[in-house]
Amino acid sequence: MKNFSLPVLALAAVAFIICACATVPVTGRKQLSFVPPATMLAMSQQQYGNFLKETELSKDQEKTDMVKRVGENIRGAVELYFTQRGMGRELENYDWEFNLIESEEINAWAMPGGKIAVYAGILPVTKDENGLAVVIGHEIGHAVAGHGSERMSHLLAVQMGGMALAVAMANRPEATQQLWFTAFGLGAQVGFVLPYSRLQEHEADRLGLIFMAMAGYDPESALSFWERLAAEKEGKAPPAFLSTHPTDAARIQQIRNLMPEAQRYYHDYKRYHSTR
Repeated sequence: MKNFSLPVLALAAVAFIICACATVPVTGRKQLSFVPPATMLAMSQQQYGNFLKETELSKDQEKTDMVKRVGENIRGAVELYFTQRGMGRELENYDWEFNLIESEEINAWAMPGGKIAVYAGILPVTKDENGLAVVIGHEIGHAVAGHGSERMSHLLAVQMGGMALAVAMANRPEATQQLWFTAFGLGAQVGFVLPYSRLQEHEADRLGLIFMAMAGYDPESALSFWERLAAEKEGKAPPAFLSTHPTDAARIQQIRNLMPEAQRYYHDYKRYHSTR
């Protein structure tokens, strides 16, 4: 076996990273993504199905219907956004699903391919459909931005030496399962993920505001929602939905800065529907 010098190995690593880059829709940020989309979607389908078997869905039909209604409304806006920009094929294999989980935990999360879980404990904070649209829009933002694939790519690169996901599943299934839980906020977070996830959170905020506005939900409600959520952690552990997120003040200020862009989409929605 030949011995490779450090410069050669470094060049190979740079070439690998360049080849493994993807682009986040809307923001245009380059991201590391060397896990094939088909692999991510198949694993998401399996893991989400396993989660639903092991958890309890809400028996409150009215609230369940609300979650599904808001989810489908924003889904329609997302698909329209992608279609109008010639990116419709990127969502072709998405299998959207919106479920309300019977739990007092203040949380929500998304897996690749549009698999969304909303916990009943967050509904008193959302208060109404506009507030719920903030949460679901944010999670859909994570899904369509490919943040799941990006996180898995970073975790595989750091903890498994860049091992392919399929190989990792075959050779180290338990460790890979834990990586999956970590990537999607279902398990303990490892230190190096946290700073990077704040960038992803900002992207999800931006995409979520745009998508909820396109679906006819007032993006201004995002400010009051995040203020209410921040108040929930006073004197106690922060809600799971805030566990890896930016500081409250930073997030609210970022959302204020993003509001003019979101309002343009909201006014376009109202103008279009007022003439029909």
